[in-house]
Amino acid sequence: MKQPKSVEALEKLGRTRLSKSFFLRDFLYSEIAQIYGRQNIPDNPDLAIEVGTRLCEDLLEPLQAKFGRIAIRSAYRSCEVNRIGNERNHNCASNEANVAGHIWDRTEENGNKGATACVVVTSFVDYYENTRDWQALAWWIHDQLPYSDLTFFPKLAAFNISWHESPARTIYSYVSPKGCLTKPGMTNHAGDHSEFYSGKPLFD
Repeated sequence: MKQPKSVEALEKLGRTRLSKSFFLRDFLYSEIAQIYGRQNIPDNPDLAIEVGTRLCEDLLEPLQAKFGRIAIRSAYRSCEVNRIGNERNHNCASNEANVAGHIWDRTEENGNKGATACVVVTSFVDYYENTRDWQALAWWIHDQLPYSDLTFFPKLAAFNISWHESPARTIYSYVSPKGCLTKPGMTNHAGDHSEFYSGKPLFD
């Protein structure tokens, strides 16, 4: 599929259903694109659809089935939009670091594919704001879903969640306690972590 060059073609692309609840259009909005007047449209729609489908079916749908509505904060970025976000200090990693991440329609040098979205679990917001306990959700995802990377942020307990065909299985946070929660090789990585979320609101 070619990159759309007309309103009609972009509308058709946006109607592409990635999973039961999500369409590609849900992931194309970008504040950076809006403010700087850039298009946030995949150069390679087929690859964006492929990895977006995996992100939605394997990660976002199970999250939504468990906790209710998932709000998309930031997801697909074109190379140009991501570059501007990086150069102007809008919390975007470099294009090299974001391929197979927020840049869905580019593969890594080794050919690996991936996709990232920053999301908010809306039912979790009140619990988080009362407790600042982001780890309950992090450990639940770790135990239940085939994610690659999770990165948690202070506002609304928003977090990046990544699907990747070679998952890294790492969790990082900018919320206290900051830093790496777990990664392969750490003593807390394997096994059951239900002690961190069992019995808490939303998790039973």
